[in-house]
Amino acid sequence: MAMRKIQQVIPGLPASDGAGVKLIRSLGSAEHLRADPFLMLDAFSSENPDDYVAGFPSHPHRGFETVTYLLDGHMLHEDHLGNRGNLKSGGVQWMTAGRGIIHSEMPQQENGRMRGFQLWINLPAKEKMKPAGYRDIQPEEIPTVLFSDGKLKIVAGTYEGTSGPVQGGTTEPLYWDVELNSGKSFAANIAETHSVYVYPFEGSVEIGERALKTHQGGVLGSGDAVEIRAGADGARFLVLAAKPLGEPVVQYGPFVMNTRAEIEQAIHDYQNGVLAV
Repeated sequence: MAMRKIQQVIPGLPASDGAGVKLIRSLGSAEHLRADPFLMLDAFSSENPDDYVAGFPSHPHRGFETVTYLLDGHMLHEDHLGNRGNLKSGGVQWMTAGRGIIHSEMPQQENGRMRGFQLWINLPAKEKMKPAGYRDIQPEEIPTVLFSDGKLKIVAGTYEGTSGPVQGGTTEPLYWDVELNSGKSFAANIAETHSVYVYPFEGSVEIGERALKTHQGGVLGSGDAVEIRAGADGARFLVLAAKPLGEPVVQYGPFVMNTRAEIEQAIHDYQNGVLAV
């Protein structure tokens, strides 16, 4: 086995999106801060309703997938296709924007903790204009694997024979939520064909001789295995992996295509009401 090492550390930076939702952006805070095919990772966590209650009113997307994983709270998704889904603590919404989708994500609470993530995964050129799709994944559909030093939830991919609800696709994504006790280690095989990104959101971790603090993302280098050790206070972190596309990325707000002309077409389509037709 060849253990992967940290190749790049990406700090999480304060940002806001939607109607002013406060968040921390790691992947995607600049064009060079991506991990193909991962375009963006936002983390949000607050008990102050002023930080989240305005939510994400109706807005468009084209050319990629969004994965919203809610640890605490309650949000409602509605889109132009007629989908309506309640995202509650521990649940996931996996949305393929494809050629176009117009949706909203609005908090269904006026107080209490709202905490979770939104990940953007790029689509290959040949799939950017496919029909949009949407899937609600309930908490009970996400398997938890217990081991002596912690536990792991599998949103996508497989871990030691246990498979999550999302499988396959062009990029074959892997999405794990791992919790480790103080000073303990977690090791796993991950195909050398995949990009790997690790994001601690509680505590800190060490990979090889380098450490990642809370909200510092780590893009890992080549190899076919990972070993991650929790810091003194334990850790909880995301492990994200997928096959890179190796294609040009041109992004303009909620549109991610391969060329500037395609972006201009997306803007034109949205302005003329045919983005999602």
